[in-house]
Amino acid sequence: MAGPHRARPLGLDDVSNGHQTGYPHGVTEDLAASRRTKVFVSFAIVYLVWGSTYVVTKIGVDRLPPFSFAAVRFLIGGALLWFVARLLARSHGLPRLPAIPKQEWRGLLIVGFFTVFVSNGAAVWSLQYIPSNLAALLNVTSSFWIPILGMFGARAQPISGRVAIGLVTGFAGTVLVAWPGSETAAAALAWPTLIVLVGCFGWSLGTFYIRNSGTALDLMTFTALQMLCGGAMLIVPALIAGELTQWSWDIGGLTALTYMTIVSSCIAYTAYAWLSVNVTPARLSTYAFVNPAIALLLGWWILEEGLGPLQITGTIVILGGTVLINWPRRSASAESRVSSAEPEAPPVA
Repeated sequence: MAGPHRARPLGLDDVSNGHQTGYPHGVTEDLAASRRTKVFVSFAIVYLVWGSTYVVTKIGVDRLPPFSFAAVRFLIGGALLWFVARLLARSHGLPRLPAIPKQEWRGLLIVGFFTVFVSNGAAVWSLQYIPSNLAALLNVTSSFWIPILGMFGARAQPISGRVAIGLVTGFAGTVLVAWPGSETAAAALAWPTLIVLVGCFGWSLGTFYIRNSGTALDLMTFTALQMLCGGAMLIVPALIAGELTQWSWDIGGLTALTYMTIVSSCIAYTAYAWLSVNVTPARLSTYAFVNPAIALLLGWWILEEGLGPLQITGTIVILGGTVLINWPRRSASAESRVSSAEPEAPPVA
């Protein structure tokens, strides 16, 4: 791994103005197109994969103890990402084992605590008691905290009027998506609901920290170590709850665990981490609008959770809010300031 030098990220101004980068105009156009493709693919992964995780996790914790399920998921997923990161580093002449200073470990522990231990620990525990569509609705509160927290810190980004309208529209849509009928209202127990909300705030804090802290580690290594730290923390509640004696080798539970480990933990987490330093907080928060709609459809299809006219209407409203937030600006300068305000973790290239 290279020394403490932190590579400057490529902002939108860089790829839209050849005189700022020193590259020929055709090259800058290719760089801009490449970045747009990465953003599109990363959002598609986060939307589709994390939209399905509510149902998959619900299946998993119905068959396996929740904290053990989450701990195994992140420990194995983190180990797999670490292995791939080291292979990539070696193939490009970088040290197999990077030097990780104390301040990096501090950041990894903080992010692992909030995004894995608090957020996912809260989710797996609560999904034992509430349906997946309600969990998806509650998770939309992240879409408020992420832009609000994003107004502060080294990479502060104000919320425009259009974005504010989009946020409110998206939240209104999620309310319609999981409007509490009699069954949902009965399932919405106070403690599980509160715990999910605490987990959402924890996730937002972790995202805020990632965005503003900066790191000398490559993205894949950072994500792998973050998951390993959080997964190790989840062992504690698993031991306290006596889950080791409750473990089983149920095929359905293990299938859910495999999906969550490889597809959600490895692939989608990496996509989200990349987006967290390359798009605005408001755009990043749109996953919390789209995912509940996907979760609702899958919950109806796989778990036979209710789907009525209000839910269909809410899905349409959610998409409308997402369009408002993602509608292109007249100028890309605002987002480029966000992209270049602080260095992003240099990729393993």
